Amino acid sequence: MPSPKTSTLANSTEDPLEPNLRRLVDGRHHDPFEVLGRHPSGDGQVFVRAMQARVLGIELADGDHPLQRVGNTDLFEARVPESSLPERYRIRVKHDDGREEILWDPYCFGPQLGESDLEAWQQGRHTRAYQFLGSHPVTVDGIAGVRFAVWAPNAERVSVVGDFNAWDGRCHPMRVRGHHGVWELFVPELGPGTLYKYEIRNRNTGNILIKTDPFGRATELRPANASAVAAATNYQWADADWMQARPGADWLHEPMSVYELHAGSWRRDADGFPLNYRVLAEELAPYLQSLGFTHVELMPLTEYPLDESWGYQPTGYFAPTTRYGSADDLRVFVDRMHQAGIGVILDWVPGHFPKDDHGLASFDGSPLYEYGDPLKGQHPDWGTMVFNYDRQEVRSFLLSSAIYWLEDFHFDGLRVDAVASMLYLDYSRKPGRWTPNIHGGNENLEAIAFLKQLNETTHRECPGTLTFAEESTAWPGVTQPTFLDGLGFSLKWNMGWMHDTLEYLRQDPVYRKYHHQRITFGPVYAFSENFMLPLSHDEVVHGKGSLLQKMPGDDWQRFANLRLLFAFQWTYPGKKLLFMGQEFAQPWEWRHDGALGWQLLEEPAHQGISRLIADLNTVYRSRPALHEMDFQSGGFHWLRWDDADNSVLSYLRIGREREVIVVMNFTPIARPSYRIGVPRSGTYTEILNTDSEHYGGSNLGNPLPISTETLPWMDQQQSILVTLPPLGAVLLEHVND
Repeated sequence: MPSPKTSTLANSTEDPLEPNLRRLVDGRHHDPFEVLGRHPSGDGQVFVRAMQARVLGIELADGDHPLQRVGNTDLFEARVPESSLPERYRIRVKHDDGREEILWDPYCFGPQLGESDLEAWQQGRHTRAYQFLGSHPVTVDGIAGVRFAVWAPNAERVSVVGDFNAWDGRCHPMRVRGHHGVWELFVPELGPGTLYKYEIRNRNTGNILIKTDPFGRATELRPANASAVAAATNYQWADADWMQARPGADWLHEPMSVYELHAGSWRRDADGFPLNYRVLAEELAPYLQSLGFTHVELMPLTEYPLDESWGYQPTGYFAPTTRYGSADDLRVFVDRMHQAGIGVILDWVPGHFPKDDHGLASFDGSPLYEYGDPLKGQHPDWGTMVFNYDRQEVRSFLLSSAIYWLEDFHFDGLRVDAVASMLYLDYSRKPGRWTPNIHGGNENLEAIAFLKQLNETTHRECPGTLTFAEESTAWPGVTQPTFLDGLGFSLKWNMGWMHDTLEYLRQDPVYRKYHHQRITFGPVYAFSENFMLPLSHDEVVHGKGSLLQKMPGDDWQRFANLRLLFAFQWTYPGKKLLFMGQEFAQPWEWRHDGALGWQLLEEPAHQGISRLIADLNTVYRSRPALHEMDFQSGGFHWLRWDDADNSVLSYLRIGREREVIVVMNFTPIARPSYRIGVPRSGTYTEILNTDSEHYGGSNLGNPLPISTETLPWMDQQQSILVTLPPLGAVLLEHVND
C-alpha cells in the first residue's frame, strides 16, 4: 500500500498522468470534481487532490499531510486516512514568495444549483434567472464565499478567473451541470467587490475566450470591463405608497407626460463630470415637479462600453452602469422620484448587442446568444448581433433582465428599443441578404412570440408596470392584448405623428397650405393603437438640428412655431414625451459629452418656452378632457380640419364631462374674428394662449370671456368669434350657460 505522502502517479515511466488527470492539467476537463477534492480509495483511505499554479507546495491545514506534486504539473496529491479528513477541509498553500495561505478547498463542496431552476432556464420560462446565475455571496455549511454560475453549453472547460487567482484559468475550473450547459463553482472566502471573468475553452476549436458575466450585477468603470461580485442590497425603500398604488393605476385615462433624460449630460458637476445617481435625483426631482412632468424616461443604463453609443449597445443586462454610481445609488434615484410623485421608465434594448470581445458575442466560442445564420444574426446598420429569440435560454435571459429592473429597482416601465428591427427579418437588409421564415415571409416569428411573452410576463409579474414599443411601421396590433393576437405592449411611439408634424412645421408658413394633409392625417389612425407622441433624442442629433433649428423664419417666428408645436403635442390624443433641453428651446443639437445649456434660461425667449411647458402640463393634468379619452375616438372631434387656405386647425378634446376647444393658427397673420362652432351655449374663456407675453409672444388673444351666438357653425348649433394670434394656439373652455 503506498504511503499517504507518496503520489500513486509519480513512479510512471511515461506520462505520469492518467487521461482523466491529463485533461484536468491541460484545461480540458468538463468536471474537475471528478479529479479534485476528496475521493475514496478503499481500505479507509481517501485521495486528496488540489491544483494551484506557481506555488512551492500544498498541505492539508489540519494534520501533518503534505500533498506531493504530480510530475512537473501544478497538480498535488496525497492519500490520507478517511477519518483524518473532514467533509469540509482547508489547505495550506506555500507561495514561491514565502507567503502562506490557508484556504477552504472549493472542491470539497457539492453542487449548489437546484434542478428546478436549471429546467425552467432551459425551457425559456425562468423570469428571475439572475437569482441563481451570475455571482452571489452565499454561505455554505457556515462558510462564506461566492457562488459563480454561467451558461456555456459549447464549452469544453470553464474557469472563473480574477485577482484572487492571478487571472489564471488553471486554478478554479468549474463543474458543468449535465445537459443544461450551466457551469458552477462555489469559491469560499471571496466576497463583494471581487473582480472576475470567465475563461472559456470551446470544445470544438479549443479557442480560449475571456468573458464578463452575462448575469453580472456590477462592473468596473469603463474602459475596464471586469465583472464585480455585487453585495446583496440592504437598501430600505421609502416608496411604499407609490408601489402599493401602482398595480391599480388607471394609466389609460390618466395624464402622462414623460421627460426623456440622458443621465450623463443633463447637468455636470463643477469639474465637468456626470452627476452621481443620488445627486441627479436631488436636482432633477424638484425640476420635474416645477415643470409638471409625470414621468422621467432614462436612456439605457444597462452597462455599455462606449459612451458614444448612449447605452444602446449594452453588454451588461443586469448591471447598472458604474458611470453614475452603484446599484444602490440608482435605487435612491428611483426612490426619490417616486417620493416626488414621478414615475420612472427605463430604456431597454433586447433587440441587439455589440460585438465586443468581452461581451455576449460568440460567448462560448459559438453563436449562443445570437443567431448562427449571419443573414439573421448580424444587424447591418449598427454592426451588432441580433438575439436568437428561438433559443429558450435566451428568452429566459431577456425575460429575467426585464423583471430585474422592474422588480429589484422599482422601475415603472420599459421603453423597448428598436422593436421594428426585431419584427422584420428584412429590416434594413437588401434583397438576398435576409432569410425568410418557414412560411416564406419577412416576419420574425420567434421575435414576435418573444415580445408577446415579454409583455404577458411583465404585466403578470409586475402589475401596473408599462411597456412602450419604439415601433416605426404599420405593424397591426402592437398595443392589442395577446389574446387578441396583438403584441401586448401598453403604448406605441407614434412615429408617423412625429414625422408628419415636424415636416409640416419645417415649411415656410406661406407654403403650409400646400402641405395641410400632413397635419390633418393623424386622426385617421390615432386610435388604432395606444399611442405616445415622441419628440425624442433621435430628433435632435446627427445633423437633424434642434427642434428650434427646424423651425422656419426669424427668431421670433422660430420660437412662436416651437410654442405651436408643443401646444399641438400636448392637446393631441396620446401621451407625451419630450427630450431634455427642448423644454427651454436649446438651439443646438444634443451632445452626450457635455451638459445642457442651462445658461439659456437667463434669456427671456428661452424662459418663455420653459413657462409654456409648465403651463401646458398644468392644463393637461387639470383638464380631464385632454387625457382621459386619449385612446378612444370619442375623445377627439374635428371642428374644422380643412381650412388649408388659412392654415388653421380647430378641434375638440372631449372628456367624460367637459370639453376643451383647441384652435391653432399656423401662419404669422393674426385673425381677429375667426368663427368656430362650439358644443354648448353660454360663455367660454381662454385657458392658455401660446402668444402670451408670458411665453415671449405678442400678447394677442382673448382676455375677456366670449359669449356664444345662436349661429350654427362647423356642425355645431352655437358659435363664437375668437382672435387667433400669429403662429399661435388658444385653448378655450366653457365656463357657464
